[in-house]
Amino acid sequence: MTTPMRKQYLEIKKRYPDAIVLFRLGDFYETFDEDAKLVAQVCDIVLTSRPVRRKQRVPMAGVPHHAVDSYIAKLINAGYKVAIADQVGTEPVKGLMAREVTRVITPGTVVEPALLEEKRNNYLASLIIGDNKAGLAYVDITTGQFATTQLSDIDIIQLARQELARLQPAECLIPADGLRIQGDGGWGQESATHFTPYEEWRFELGNARQALLNHFDVATLEGYGCEGLPLAICAAGAIVQYLSETQKAALEQLDSLATYSTGAFMNLDAATRRNLELTQTIRGRRAEGSLLGVLDATVTAMGARLLHRWLNQPLLDVERLNRRLDAVQALYGDGPLRVELTSLLKGLRDLERLSNRVVQGVVGPRGLIALRQGLEVVPRVKEVLGGAAEGESVLAELVTQMDACQEVVELIRQAIAEDAPATLRSDGVIAPGFSAELDSITTTAREAKQWVAGLERQERKRTKIKSLKVGYNKVFGYYIEVTKPHLARVPEEYIRKQTLVNSERFITPGLKEYEALILNAQERSAEVEASIFRQVCQQVAEVSPRILATARALARLDVYTALAEVAARNNYVRPVLSEEGDIEIIAGRHPVVELTQREEPFVPNDLYLAPQEGQIIVLTGPNMSGKSTYLRQVALIVLMAQMGSFVPADEARIGLVDRIFTRIGAQDEISAGQSTFMVEMVETANILHHASDRSLLILDEIGRGTSTYDGISIAWAVVEYIHNHPRLRAKTLFATHYHELTELAEVLPRVRNYNVAVSEEGDRVVFLRKIVPGGVDRSYGIHVAQLAGLPRVVIQRAEEILEELEKGAPRSPSRSLKEGKTQQLSLFTMGPHPVLEQLKKLDLMTMTPLEALNRLYEWQQEVEDSE
Repeated sequence: MTTPMRKQYLEIKKRYPDAIVLFRLGDFYETFDEDAKLVAQVCDIVLTSRPVRRKQRVPMAGVPHHAVDSYIAKLINAGYKVAIADQVGTEPVKGLMAREVTRVITPGTVVEPALLEEKRNNYLASLIIGDNKAGLAYVDITTGQFATTQLSDIDIIQLARQELARLQPAECLIPADGLRIQGDGGWGQESATHFTPYEEWRFELGNARQALLNHFDVATLEGYGCEGLPLAICAAGAIVQYLSETQKAALEQLDSLATYSTGAFMNLDAATRRNLELTQTIRGRRAEGSLLGVLDATVTAMGARLLHRWLNQPLLDVERLNRRLDAVQALYGDGPLRVELTSLLKGLRDLERLSNRVVQGVVGPRGLIALRQGLEVVPRVKEVLGGAAEGESVLAELVTQMDACQEVVELIRQAIAEDAPATLRSDGVIAPGFSAELDSITTTAREAKQWVAGLERQERKRTKIKSLKVGYNKVFGYYIEVTKPHLARVPEEYIRKQTLVNSERFITPGLKEYEALILNAQERSAEVEASIFRQVCQQVAEVSPRILATARALARLDVYTALAEVAARNNYVRPVLSEEGDIEIIAGRHPVVELTQREEPFVPNDLYLAPQEGQIIVLTGPNMSGKSTYLRQVALIVLMAQMGSFVPADEARIGLVDRIFTRIGAQDEISAGQSTFMVEMVETANILHHASDRSLLILDEIGRGTSTYDGISIAWAVVEYIHNHPRLRAKTLFATHYHELTELAEVLPRVRNYNVAVSEEGDRVVFLRKIVPGGVDRSYGIHVAQLAGLPRVVIQRAEEILEELEKGAPRSPSRSLKEGKTQQLSLFTMGPHPVLEQLKKLDLMTMTPLEALNRLYEWQQEVEDSE
């Protein structure tokens, strides 16, 4: 027969079968059975065992209760759900302490500060895929941010992947039958997102809608903008139901649902985010070497999270962007103001998360003090900012949105002791003078303790026993201890309580009375302090919307100040934004490289891309000469402009782009069975299928992963397709080491040749890093190999082989391509052609497929007859 404790554990585990149950036993949290094996492996702790019946033991692994957060963090980061089973009550029932699950922690529902990264949002997402449509919702329960959207696209999986890559949620709910989603392209390869299967009926429209209606206590969802978006409702409703099971307290702060459209932002796929190293480098470093590492001069956690969101979600609205730039410019021109604001903002704690911890009922005394200290800074921030805000609408708007919440500040100042302990388990939380009842209890306890403190001196004097001591322990309470040689002098009123080897312990009626006063006062004091603390938290929670609004205004001010500081420090300029398609950059620089590679001065370069003139730049030059840096800096400058930042250039005129696509670098996807060249082709195909005439394409060395002629052929065809396709015609930077592709400029009117200037002095080659008009007619691979340190004998032999190949080489591969395609290219680029004139007059929107085939047949006959 199993033990009562084992039975209690199994009953709890039955209710939480998909969670690791941490079962409180004394000073440890223990796990059992398969949970124990898993915890021992993930947390690297010793696996032991425990007897549960005669001749039967079960695996067991435990962690100290005071260090449990660090072990929970390891389990959460590994994607597991954790249920905390704590002891409840103060007395055992039939010899067994009652235990209940007090918290269920999943990767997306973490609220403990020790388990969170303060500069990043911790999102719980929800995704449901339909026919060419998807619903996606996300929430950060530590900040109250709750949003949903409905996506629509022929390649809906790809679009959903892009949005998840932007959000990088810690956890994503999917219908139980949606596990196949993970296999459709390797979702988990872009981030550490943990996919949690959730009952399918939770995603049904009726259940999801009702969950949202009940939560917001409304009759319709029209006010939230999602009434006509069924899949968006399904995703958001699933989140509400999931939180009601795992973090019910978190629902209290979700008082709004924002419905957004991805069409309002620049879409960036996972490859582009990785290639441009926006928030982390390709090697995984999150700060040093990334664009975020350069721009993040924020001094608050709230501002850091907002900057991260802006960087991952560039805007397509010129008016909104100019409002951001106006605020940055106002601060850019006033260095002393930036210094003072930065100094004030440094004193702010995370008001956003602190406010939400108050609402959830998990804040501690010191959290309330930190909240008060943060709000105390607000009046001074408003005062300092007020002068600069005159005539600047964005900063003036921030001032009006900041609320110092003076009544909250006064309440916390009066109620919570300045030196309050971290938790309610210790006394001294409530400040003296706030509660007459508590003060009375405290006074009684203090007087009783003073009486006890003086008892030892008094009894020594009365009994003449100099070794007499007054002590206390948790088992016997207060006592008077007398050593055995002096027992004859013990007064008659002493009552023997305990016999030790060398002494006896006694009590007196008076001591017992004061002991009761002290213990009762301590118990009552703890009850009253806890009650008052809860009341204070409830009062603060009632004004949490005002605190959150203030926190978000301060976050925006922090970001504006940081962007202005970075711009002033690094000599950035304000970009001029427009809806036109041209991009012109004068003396542009790479924002990261110019700061991290200081061995030599960074060489700035210009750019001009115009859809009607120079739509495509074919950039040639040797490896190591700076082509990739130039490509990336153009993309980063455009992206920075569209997030509302100044840019590293002397001048910048940016026509907004809807998407930036990059195909840079070589990367195997071995787990997916794809070679480097296959990955290159898949990414290129994605770009050609999804780019538009408003997109910016950054293509580096297309075709290099295969043979020379195959590579040139593919690269040529890709440029031709981008140039000629009526839907595409995207602004493109196309870097290549195939110098034969420079001949494209002779047959495609919107292609321009540029190259990286090289200085040759005898056998010595110097890369000047300067982008100049024109193409190159040779490669410098052997020179790069020499710079890389290949043995001299290898370099010499390579030069001999190159000379032999050039002597016997056939005509240029690109010339062969050009001659083989003359008829095709002339249709688009040469003089008037009868077929071309007929093509221009076609109404493709009304033509049937059969009519189109007939017309193509007629044109084929015309071309053949004209040859």
